[in-house]
Amino acid sequence: QVQLVESGGGSVPAGGSLRLSCAAPDYTYSRYCMGWFRQAPGKEREWVANFYRATSIYADSVKGRFTMSLDNAKKMLYLQMDSLSPEDTAMYYCAATRTGGVCNGRMEYEYWGQGTQVTVSS
Repeated sequence: QVQLVESGGGSVPAGGSLRLSCAAPDYTYSRYCMGWFRQAPGKEREWVANFYRATSIYADSVKGRFTMSLDNAKKMLYLQMDSLSPEDTAMYYCAATRTGGVCNGRMEYEYWGQGTQVTVSS
């Protein structure tokens, strides 16, 4: 079992920044594909970004504005979000799944955090 606990959500005006954190004490480098997802009210869950073996990939909607990183020593995953817009308003979830090398947003993720709310006002 992999426990994931997100934090760092909040309310910001458009153009602002937030950094989300995901505590993953059971994380093992190269064993897990890590991801961030989001879900806005009335919408389907959307993949945001992935991180595996120091490589990050991003959805087109956030590319150039969001940056995912990992502090392996602290077992902490981060999502730095800049130039936020109201369209980024959603509940953000950290997720993890075991992998032998594949890591993308189309995989079935085994473990999920409880989510942290991000609200961007216009």
